[in-house]
Amino acid sequence: MSILDNTILFVKERLQNAEAGHDWFHVERVYKNALLIAAQEECDLEIVKLGALLHDIADSKFHNGDETIGPKVAREFLESQKASEEVISHVVSIIENISFKGGNFEKKLTSIELDIVQDADRLDALGAIGIARTFNYGGFKNRPLYLPNIAPNLHMTKEEYKNSEAPTLNHFYEKLLLLKDKMNTETGKKIALERHKFMENFLSQFYAEWEGEK
Repeated sequence: MSILDNTILFVKERLQNAEAGHDWFHVERVYKNALLIAAQEECDLEIVKLGALLHDIADSKFHNGDETIGPKVAREFLESQKASEEVISHVVSIIENISFKGGNFEKKLTSIELDIVQDADRLDALGAIGIARTFNYGGFKNRPLYLPNIAPNLHMTKEEYKNSEAPTLNHFYEKLLLLKDKMNTETGKKIALERHKFMENFLSQFYAEWEGEK
């Protein structure tokens, strides 16, 4: 089998018991998003595919905040597949630089492949799927849906963002609604705008129902 086929099998097995917002189906959606965006860009498609497939192989949220595990697992796997060091280094760098981290993180890699995979991942945090993932994770962490007396914190440090236990609805303001202005590619920006509007409509409906207005 090809390295791509082996990577898909590896990720499926590794994430078979993952939280639903960060499972194989999340990775598959990001992969599809990445291919959609890549079709409009000049890029190394192998790097895009491998980066998308391995980007969440060991999300730090589920490993006590340790951000070194994902890159390490990806490197070891790609080495086992006899990938070139150039490919391995690029894919590992994508994994190290893709995360939002409270919006206070400067990427240490500049590449169109990172831009594509990052946009693809961020698109899955927007729209109907983004809403579903957000509330699924909130339930996974046993967080309240919404507490009107706890305002979103838009100025968190990276560590504060990682350790936040705020109500689920706050996450819309602390991350999701910020993403459309952080997209890298024109395709990503266009799709993000539509999904952003969907989330705004959802929030309007949510507040109206919360107040008993509808």
